[in-house]
Amino acid sequence: MNGAGESVRQRWSDLRTAPGPVDPRLLDALWADLDVVDASSVLGSWRGFAFPTGHHVERMLTSSRWYGKRFTALDDAQPLICQALDGSLYSDTAAGGGEASLWNVEFRGEVTATMVYDGMAVLDHFKRVDDNTLMGVMNGKPSLVLGGGGEHFYFGLERE
Repeated sequence: MNGAGESVRQRWSDLRTAPGPVDPRLLDALWADLDVVDASSVLGSWRGFAFPTGHHVERMLTSSRWYGKRFTALDDAQPLICQALDGSLYSDTAAGGGEASLWNVEFRGEVTATMVYDGMAVLDHFKRVDDNTLMGVMNGKPSLVLGGGGEHFYFGLERE
């Protein structure tokens, strides 16, 4: 899946549709090949999905019926837009420890758009797959964000 002639977009598509489990090392490699994105360019509503790696955050998001993220302004971000049983959407501020803001932050040697949670030592970094697709990686206090094998939680966002 990670052949020399394979495009970043094709690798994204292959990992996006993989039934799981997805090897976090493949996600790390894809992340390294994506372009950074400026915080102001990601404003809007995004539909989210977790890459099926078995990470504990993936299970939490499934149980909370995570729908995506909403970035209204740089200082007004909702990290956990969830779907109620009636289909309505709401910001789950209890699970997210409040809401968030957007910044440009260095991660792995690159400055890229990052959502900083208000109430937790958690940051979601974003890189561009294309104009309507972002890859995210959750970073922060290890006890909150790292899986049992020390891997990060990876997810995708598709612009609504």
